[in-house]
Amino acid sequence: MKILSWNVNGLRAVAKKGFFEWLEKANPDIIGLQETKAQPDQLDESLLKPKDYHAYYHSAQKKGYSGVATFSKIEPTKVQYGFGIEKFDSEGRVLMTDHGDFVLFNIYFPNGKKDQERLDYKMEFYEEILKYFDSLKAQGKKLVICGDYNTAHKEIDIARPKENEKISGFLPIERAWMDKLVDHGYIDTFRQFNKEPNQYSWWDLQTRARARNVGWRIDYHFISDNLLPHLKNAWIMPEVMGSDHCPVGIELEF
Repeated sequence: MKILSWNVNGLRAVAKKGFFEWLEKANPDIIGLQETKAQPDQLDESLLKPKDYHAYYHSAQKKGYSGVATFSKIEPTKVQYGFGIEKFDSEGRVLMTDHGDFVLFNIYFPNGKKDQERLDYKMEFYEEILKYFDSLKAQGKKLVICGDYNTAHKEIDIARPKENEKISGFLPIERAWMDKLVDHGYIDTFRQFNKEPNQYSWWDLQTRARARNVGWRIDYHFISDNLLPHLKNAWIMPEVMGSDHCPVGIELEF
């Protein structure tokens, strides 16, 4: 089973840049999209009902902001929009789909760069969502947590660690939460297969950082440790254009 995740930075925008041609070629069983920036009533039929996929949208109340979408070839047994905390759910950040063998979380984690208030919001989101993951894991559920985490975990995951250690996305407090995620039994799938530096999933558009590969790895598939025996591969797709992020993928076998 192939699962992809991609922050598309505007679903309607990426649809005009060959998204469907790419999707057909990439052929994932499931794809989680983040930062869709669209309400369902703003989408045409091709996006609401993509060929070969069941599509689910969780949009922010604020138009043109945030939002996630999950496309799955096999209809999930359960779909949940958000995780029960209104101030987070109103921003359309979490879609949960139950696929039997595992539960997929497609998440657009908050960005804390704007100001202290948004950083506090991000850190509270981190703490609350981890409690939610743990509650499901305690029931024996196997979790796949994909999306834009908006934090580079380790120095290897960012091109210029020293210059960014006081910038949200690489703050000690944010990185400490990533450590906590690992301590709670969740695994960074990509680093199971690739320990090399210079592997990034986001590049700043304004500075044309992508051409120089001056990037951040902030898009991940973490899995609960009880799913590790089923993990067969994980990768990043920097060759795929259309957004300031690129897709990331995993392969599971059951």
